[in-house]
Amino acid sequence: MTKTTHFGFNTISETEKARKVASVFDSVAERYNLMNDVMSVGLHRLWKRFAIETSGVKKGDRVLDIAGGTADLSTLFLKQVGKQGEVWLTDINNSMLTIGRDRLLNAGIATPVTQCDAEKLPFPDSYFDCVSVAFGLRNMTHKDIALKEMLRILRPGGSVIVLEFSKIWKPLRPLYDTYSFKILPTMGKIIANDAESYRYLAESIRVHPSQETLKELMEQVGFERVEYFNLAMGIVALHRGYKF
Repeated sequence: MTKTTHFGFNTISETEKARKVASVFDSVAERYNLMNDVMSVGLHRLWKRFAIETSGVKKGDRVLDIAGGTADLSTLFLKQVGKQGEVWLTDINNSMLTIGRDRLLNAGIATPVTQCDAEKLPFPDSYFDCVSVAFGLRNMTHKDIALKEMLRILRPGGSVIVLEFSKIWKPLRPLYDTYSFKILPTMGKIIANDAESYRYLAESIRVHPSQETLKELMEQVGFERVEYFNLAMGIVALHRGYKF
């Protein structure tokens, strides 16, 4: 029997999802940063800075940035770890990763850049001090497998941080739904010439686990002291867990 999964509100085969998600990010890559600024009114930059501060990363640490795309987090992490540290920028999507790599090179920054699948990370056990994934976990087919891989490559005492859209405060849901399903696709059409990809992104947020469900999933795969921080009334949540 063919295994199925979510692609937004649709149910499709697991093999088809990888292709469809790749198509979405191939389409939006060139205008991804601009759309992030417009969609969040610049708030995504504050959310990412909060993630860096909450990670506890310090000078000399090794960091893996999963689904790092256009290198926003990698750039901030590099400032934290200093010259003695190490930051790997990774993404499964070549279009996104190329933009991130070029941004780093244009800024005169040399750091490892690798295209890889978060469910099959090509790194040794217990190598990194911190693993981060920002706005990427919800697009992964097997979130539990990806989280197990993150746990595997963390050293004892290391942390994982997951920054992701989540469940907004209930009284605001009607307004948020109007924005997500009416305004967002229209902006996607005007700015990125792609309404459908942004409709999928809105749907993918709705089928992503809630704050508590994701916390439980992280605990089930082996992370300890898992906690989360709601940002912007729960539009976004930052989860943090440790390996001991």
